[in-house]
Order: sequence, then structure tokens, then C-alpha cells
Amino acid sequence: MGVERVFLPSTYASGVPYELFAQLRATEPVCWIPEPAVGPWKAGPGYWGVFRHADVKHVLRTPEDFSSHLGATQIRDPDTPQDLAFVQRMMLNTDPPEHSRLRRIVAGAFTPRAVRALERTIAERAATLFEAGECDFVEVAADLPVWTLAHVMGVPQEDRRLLYDWASRVIGYQDPEYAGLSTAEGLSPIGRLALAQRVRLEPGMNPRSRAALRDMFAYAHALAQAPLDEESVMAAMLRGGLTEAEFENMFFLFAVAGNETLRNGIPGGLLCLLEHPDQFERLRARPDLLDSAVEEMLRYWPPVMDFRRTATRDLELGGKRIKAGDKVVVYHASANRDPAVFPDPDVFDIARQPNDHVSFGFGPHFCLGAHLARVQMRAVFRELLAWRVELLAEPVRLVSNFQNGLKHLQVRLSR
Repeated sequence: MGVERVFLPSTYASGVPYELFAQLRATEPVCWIPEPAVGPWKAGPGYWGVFRHADVKHVLRTPEDFSSHLGATQIRDPDTPQDLAFVQRMMLNTDPPEHSRLRRIVAGAFTPRAVRALERTIAERAATLFEAGECDFVEVAADLPVWTLAHVMGVPQEDRRLLYDWASRVIGYQDPEYAGLSTAEGLSPIGRLALAQRVRLEPGMNPRSRAALRDMFAYAHALAQAPLDEESVMAAMLRGGLTEAEFENMFFLFAVAGNETLRNGIPGGLLCLLEHPDQFERLRARPDLLDSAVEEMLRYWPPVMDFRRTATRDLELGGKRIKAGDKVVVYHASANRDPAVFPDPDVFDIARQPNDHVSFGFGPHFCLGAHLARVQMRAVFRELLAWRVELLAEPVRLVSNFQNGLKHLQVRLSR
């Protein structure tokens, strides 16, 4: 098996293929990757994988050459023209100037000032997360990002597990273990009505399609009719003059992308510390290194491994001729280990400076919630410094060629 391993979701069940990435950076930094059939999904046409830091940044900062809109931003092409047309309205899948318009509508909720106003609330919530005993840290750590997202979006707290469910269905569709809610118990009236409209995902159904997420969009429209906090993202969306499809896709983006980064990044960050106990003890002794430690966790365990673009014209990248319409997939996970940028890139160093990782992207699509994500990660790990953490079982990874996630991380916590 050759470079197609880069594409196959099964590859990532045992870990990110960093050795293969290193070989490709050294020998073929822009490489054609076959896209074989996987399970119920048909084979794709293949794509150009981009593995060096400089080339990844170049692709991400030049939307005029590498479009987020033409084919959207997932490796697999949408199943139908209707699916493509629908997801193209999502902010993530637009190019400037349309992207700039959509981003401005919600940006106010994520300014440094707005995030600072949430810091104390986030810290107080983080202080309640941990109890002595055994737990699956993946489940425990999911609480804070979902709770924060519900707060920012104006979603009632009793419905926050719907956000968890929708994200699980979308990001975990390549993994058969991921399932959704089976009960409406404890949900708000809006949540119960939405859950009743949930459809069963059939084999091969696009989990990101409007049909598959009918319950989520029903919930979004019902919530829009309820009294809202005027400072919430939902209120900003309603004030922004979005079309119905833009509104639905913006809700989708925040409900899913708004928590997936931290759902992966927090457990992944803890695993980095557990696998490097000297660095964990160093952080306990030097809590002033927390900021740089969080950046190193993000570099070493990038929550999102790749993003797709589409070439707008015939061009050259990394010595390869790329044709208009070709898929171009940038690998953040590879760029973050590029020795041209990071000395000793495979060493986990919580004091690493500088740390020019691309885990939050680069260019026009730099993650809108990056500052909020960092605040939450710092809050969690500041609390964890007061706990002894013992790994009880081999971590279980998410089967995905997109999300660098853990499904289970069994640990014992003690003071």
C-alpha cells in the first residue's frame, strides 16, 4: 500500500502517519493521492496532497487560485449537484468577497473583548469538570466546549447535548461507533420537536446534506422564533440579513465546527502530556508556561488534519502542474512537523518559541473562534494541573481522515 494510505480513514485509526508525511515532505511535497472506494462510498478522482508548511500557507492565503467554494472544503465531493449547491452557501465554503460579508455578520461575538467577557464564566465552568475516580476523559472534556458553544449561540443549556449529537454525526460518519441521541428526555420543547424529525442515516447518505440534518435545521428555525439574547451568535445571524439557506448553513457551521476543534484538542492535549510525563511535570512546576504549552498541544495534536481547496486555473505548485478543477488538499498535520519551520519537530516541547503552527488555518479562513478555543484550553489545563492523571487503557482513536480525534481516553483522576 502506497500514498493512498494518506486518504484511507482506516489509516488514522492507529495514528496520524507522520513518518509517511515526513517522506513526502522530503521527496514529493506536492503529491497525487488516489481516492479509492471506502465502504459504501464510491471512489473519487484523486487529489493533490500538499505537505510542506510554506506550500500549505500559500494555498490557504490565495483563494483566487485555490478556492473554498468551487468544490467545498471536504476531500470527498458532495454526492449530488444539489448537495454541492447547498454547502457552498456555508461561510467555510465561500471565497472573498462573499466570505468577508458572512464573516462580518458574526465576528462581533468572537472579538477579544467579547471573549474576555466570557473568561471568568469559562473558568468557573472548568473548575466543576473533574471529580476523583475513573472516567472517560473524552466525555468529560466535551462538556466545556459544548457548554460554551450553547452559551455563545443562545441555545438553551438543556439542549446542549443536541450540539454534541449533531457534531458526532457529521464528524464521525466514517466511524461506525458514532451514534446519535436515542431519547428526548431532558430536552427543551424545541429540542424534543426537533429530535422527532431526525432521519435515519442510510448507508452512503451524505451526513452533511440537508436531508440528513433535517432535525438540526428544524431546531434552528424554531430557536429563531424564540426570545434570544441580543449578544448571541443567533441574534447576530438574524440581524445580518442572511438568506434562509445561509442562515441554515451558518447554524450548521457553528453547531458542528464550533465544538469539534476542542472536542479533539482537549483530549489530544492531555494525551500529549501523558505520553510526555516530563513535560507534564515541567508544566506543574512552571504554570507560567501554560500559554506556550497550549500552542504546542495544538501543533503536536492538530484537531483538524486537512482541508480541501479546488484550483481555479492551471498553475504550478511545488514543481507539479495542477489543472483547473483539480482538488488540492493541504495537510495541517504535516505542515506542523515541517523541520524547515520547527526544530526537532517530533519533540513535544511546552516552551517551544516561536510556534507558527497552522492548526487554526491561515489566510481569510483563519478560525474565527481561535481566541475562544485557546481560552477554553487554558481553563481546562489550568485546572488539570491540580490533579494526578493516570492512563488506564490504550486510547481509542476516531476513524477519520479529517478529524484528529479520540473516542475514548480512560483515565483515573486523583488530587
